[in-house]
Amino acid sequence: MSAELPTRADVVIIGSGHNGLVSAVLLARAGLDVVVLEAAATLGGATRTEQPFAKVPGLRHSTGSYLLGLMPPELIALLDVKIPVLRRDPHYFLPTPGGLGSPYLLFGSDREATRAQMASVFSAADVAADDAMQAELAALRDDLAPAWLAEPLPVEQTAQRYVRPALRDAFVDLVTGSVADYLARFEFRSELLVSMYAVTDGLSGLNAGPDDPGTGHNFLVHNMCRLPGADGTWMITEGGMGTVSRTFADAARAAGARIFTGTPVSTVTLAGGTASGVALADGREIAAEVVLGACDPYRLIDLLPEGALPAELGARMAAARRTGTTLKLNLALTGLPRFSCLPADAPSPFGSTIHLLPGSASLIDGEAGESPMAALRAMWADVQAGRLPAEPTIEWYLHTTVDPSLRDREGHHSSALFVQSVPYELTGTSWAEAMPSYVDRLLAICERYAPGCADLVADAVPLAPPGIEAHFGITGGHIHHVDNTVSFTDRMPYATGIDGVYAGSAGTHPAGSVIGAAGHNAARRILADLGR
Repeated sequence: MSAELPTRADVVIIGSGHNGLVSAVLLARAGLDVVVLEAAATLGGATRTEQPFAKVPGLRHSTGSYLLGLMPPELIALLDVKIPVLRRDPHYFLPTPGGLGSPYLLFGSDREATRAQMASVFSAADVAADDAMQAELAALRDDLAPAWLAEPLPVEQTAQRYVRPALRDAFVDLVTGSVADYLARFEFRSELLVSMYAVTDGLSGLNAGPDDPGTGHNFLVHNMCRLPGADGTWMITEGGMGTVSRTFADAARAAGARIFTGTPVSTVTLAGGTASGVALADGREIAAEVVLGACDPYRLIDLLPEGALPAELGARMAAARRTGTTLKLNLALTGLPRFSCLPADAPSPFGSTIHLLPGSASLIDGEAGESPMAALRAMWADVQAGRLPAEPTIEWYLHTTVDPSLRDREGHHSSALFVQSVPYELTGTSWAEAMPSYVDRLLAICERYAPGCADLVADAVPLAPPGIEAHFGITGGHIHHVDNTVSFTDRMPYATGIDGVYAGSAGTHPAGSVIGAAGHNAARRILADLGR
């Protein structure tokens, strides 16, 4: 493959994540000669399907991103591709660590059944609060949708241009404020319900606690699901998340783009302060008028000659830089866990996002302990001190019941624990030393809800933030590239201020997740600057 590498192109794209591939499709269709360079042996960035289990080598698994939720349907239509997605129904499961008869929530497409569950487990006042919040989020979702496929504006200007007058103040307060303050507006009675929403959408992937400014923006981002047939929920991609990147790569190649894996870039070259191409780690060079960094912004900055980036942008991005706080425990299971709170005739909880929340025992009569929101704040305090929380929040995924194409011949199930939050660096120890016992700790938490599940583990592949950094090539192991507390024009701009050098990854507008809008917007900016 390396022998086919050209010596020049119109555009070199660094990184084959989904955003880079979207850009490649659009730029190649515009008639440009596009080359995509991927350092890893596998394309897709963190949007990939792998076979990570040494003890269960045939089992396929989405090792990075797990679900497709936020990709604009207008972008999929523009790209003229089909991504096979599977609806999760039910899509949300909140168990409690009690036996049969203990309360639980298992939400699906039947909104009235969901409301009845909420009233039974919580209260009618909580149902009313939830109805009001969901109506507001639906309106904001509709209003904000066009902004995701356009150049960003400052928050106040975004409100003025896109958001209906009655919701402009609420939008600004949400984007700039904390998820805790936003949820408090609706006067939920149940603190566990507030905690559930704070964790599900507010804290996911963030280096932040529930009271921190900007966590409201992450909450809004995670409620922007508009995929056809999704009804606001996130979807499973058939064949794992690698199907997304493979679909885009096929479209890019069909348009004439060339994609090279195992080809790391060492430097973005400049001539007279303008992009002239890239130098590869093996010494070869490719000349190009345009270089697009579809890698994370900090990786792109490191590839630039020292002092090339405008000082103001460099200072702003340095101030926004944070490490990741997410641990992913990928699991190969010999069978399906059984949740002790679920009756035998309950719908299957697998396929749904299973939330194991500190404080969930508060739903069980006679159980005492730390309140749910106090537990979230204690978790964040542990992370800030470099300690591993004894009670982190866990999202548990098991998609092979909905998508059996991932299973191996022996029928193993792939599963994962998405653990939030953990420190990037540990005080007084290392991840290598702490990981075995922490994996045991996480499985022990799962055992409270599904006794015997640890015995089903055939293999476990944990990725702490440094492991995410090493495996996916993301600076600091931060899955958003730039923390989603940072929004709109405060994220990395598409045009870097260096002629011919652009950014177009999850670290740019609109946000970190599998969205693809950044790749679209960066390509549009490049074409406009080239007069195309």
